[in-house]
Amino acid sequence: MWREIRIVAAGGAMVAMFCVPAKAQERAAQAPNPDAPVALTLKRAIEMALQNSKDIQVAKIQASVADHAAQITKAEFMPNLYAGSGAGYTYGIPETPGGRAPSVFNVTYTEQIYNEPLRGQARESQEQAKAQKIALEDVRNSVITRTAMAYLELGKVQHSLELLRKEQDSAEKILQVTQERQGEGYELPVEVTKAQLTKAQVVHRILQLEGREDELEVFLRYQLGLPDTQAMEVSPEELPGEAEQAGDNLVALAMTNNASLQMAQSDVRAKEFRLKGEKRGYFPTLELVSVYSVLAKFNNYDQFFRTFQRNNLNAGVNVQMPLFSAHTKAAIGLAKVNLDASKASLANKKMEVSAEVRQKTRRVRERDAAKEVARLELQLAQQNVTVLQAQFTEGKLNLREVEKAHLEENEKWMAYLDANFQKQQAQLDLLRTAGQLDKVWQ
Repeated sequence: MWREIRIVAAGGAMVAMFCVPAKAQERAAQAPNPDAPVALTLKRAIEMALQNSKDIQVAKIQASVADHAAQITKAEFMPNLYAGSGAGYTYGIPETPGGRAPSVFNVTYTEQIYNEPLRGQARESQEQAKAQKIALEDVRNSVITRTAMAYLELGKVQHSLELLRKEQDSAEKILQVTQERQGEGYELPVEVTKAQLTKAQVVHRILQLEGREDELEVFLRYQLGLPDTQAMEVSPEELPGEAEQAGDNLVALAMTNNASLQMAQSDVRAKEFRLKGEKRGYFPTLELVSVYSVLAKFNNYDQFFRTFQRNNLNAGVNVQMPLFSAHTKAAIGLAKVNLDASKASLANKKMEVSAEVRQKTRRVRERDAAKEVARLELQLAQQNVTVLQAQFTEGKLNLREVEKAHLEENEKWMAYLDANFQKQQAQLDLLRTAGQLDKVWQ
């Protein structure tokens, strides 16, 4: 479907006429405005951060590197086939540096069947690869925490700026009233200076919060993968109800889900695999080997051997029995020391995590109590404003006293916002320590 477009000059004269597709017009009408601010919820901000975080991308690469590194040792227990050829000068019995006869073409097959030290190293590498996946989850939790804290703080800062700008208006009114009363001889100059100081303090705090607002917006744009000039709209939010959990329950959950504790446990398992393999280093090793080679007469085989055969095949089992191995004894000692160190680190980590969860649980309760105090102080300030406003309406009070009450109310509002944000910070910190952070936004 096409629509006719006419361009008409002044006076009604037709200048040009052409047609454009109707769908193209609809797409142009629906195209997003790049200057329009993007509205974000806390959940949406976290989803975007998880999709665009550079830290998570690096952690995924590191996990992939660990997986591939674990495959290298494991590959020794899988079939390995090599083909080769070469040429060289020989004097005397023809042989290569490895002791084999020099060949025009050769194929070698190897596969480890029983080699416990090597198997222990392979299982250690696999466990280390699992630990790297745990580290990836820890990075995800870190991204969630930083994004949520920045989002919540930005909402608090923007709300505080609204209150401070109201304070600025009140401070300006107080200053005007005080200056008028001084001119009439009812106030001392010191009262004017106090009013000027109050106004200057409010302006200073506005500038500080505007700077913090800019820092948080820059950080969130980077975390969320938004353009540098993209404006954002956030709103003050409360954490989901799942964030409220009992402290005793969180201690038990942390023993299972804490990322640093899981990595310490994984490290102990890896060291146990390594020690178990090294202890079996006194056992025989068994390897499948096979060699096919094509020989040539120009190496003077007929001068050293009675018969010459062009095609040669050797296949069998290579068994090695250690009679005395100083290397094995040293490897066992090193593996045992590393295991003891990992176990000690794990025990310390369990104590630290348990203490952290209990401490951070108490901190959440303290922050919750402080929030309740701030709420009641705000409520009291609001009730005081209502009383003074009624007295001002009746002519029993001047405007300056009413504006001072508004200033106090705004201060209590900002104190409440700070107390609420501090409680949210404590909750996020506690949930991350307990390994429950990602479950809150499932």
